[in-house]
Amino acid sequence: MLKVALIQQSNSPDITFNRIKLTDNIKKCAAKGAELVVLQELHDSLYFCQVEDPDNFDLADLVPGKATEFYGNLAQELNIVLVTSMFEKRAAGLYHNTAVVFEKDGSVAGTYRKMHIPDDPNYYEKFYFTPGDSGFQPINTSLGKLGVLVCWDQWYPEAARLMALAGAQILIYPTAIGWTSNDGEPERMRQLDAWVTIQRSHAIANGIPVISVNRTGYETDNSANTKGIEFWGHSFVAGPQGEFISVAPQDAEANLIVDIDLNNSENVRRWWPFLRDRRIDAYQGLLNRYID
Repeated sequence: MLKVALIQQSNSPDITFNRIKLTDNIKKCAAKGAELVVLQELHDSLYFCQVEDPDNFDLADLVPGKATEFYGNLAQELNIVLVTSMFEKRAAGLYHNTAVVFEKDGSVAGTYRKMHIPDDPNYYEKFYFTPGDSGFQPINTSLGKLGVLVCWDQWYPEAARLMALAGAQILIYPTAIGWTSNDGEPERMRQLDAWVTIQRSHAIANGIPVISVNRTGYETDNSANTKGIEFWGHSFVAGPQGEFISVAPQDAEANLIVDIDLNNSENVRRWWPFLRDRRIDAYQGLLNRYID
């Protein structure tokens, strides 16, 4: 069994305060035996992509840099594998939304730069992030091969499939998603249900567990063009048949500690051999933008 912790929390404008709160939660999870700890998307700050503001680039850091030093030391101190999410400054004018995974000794096990970048009201990520260029490769750790993707990637079955085909034993999605002021209650429920369903489908189609860690709480839009985002929480773990193993609440912070049996994927793939029955000779159309 792999003991995994998901930390769902609300954020403030104070990066130091956010890190102190995260550190406290990470230590609590490690004290309860968590070996793998997963944090939400862009966990050090507010979700700054609600506005297009050049000053927000000051939030970015190099990889390696001060942020990786901080989280690497924490992983080493607690002897855990830690999945983090950072605003990476790769070079002047070149920035990424990057997941950094730390090994138990504090070293960087690997990175993943978010491939799919949204550009919607309240989610102006194309202003900040260049799409990743490292492909869909699992990160090797002492706990197994982690298929780390980020938020908007979770809507794309191709990304999940390629991670699985490359040997990922688990899919992990650090996330920042919520409702805007224009969303009525029926639409809110449709959005949440779609978000949960698509990720559970990745677990089913690939026969591997899925971890999704979202933030919670309300964050204002500093431009005053909208009324901000209410992040909908609901962080969850699903097994290889899409079954819920654990689910966090919508409107409260939570530390989920979950036991995941990675060996169960072998049995599920024997029962449902989707990888065996794929018609790889007939999928060429997937490389087209659209088939007219």
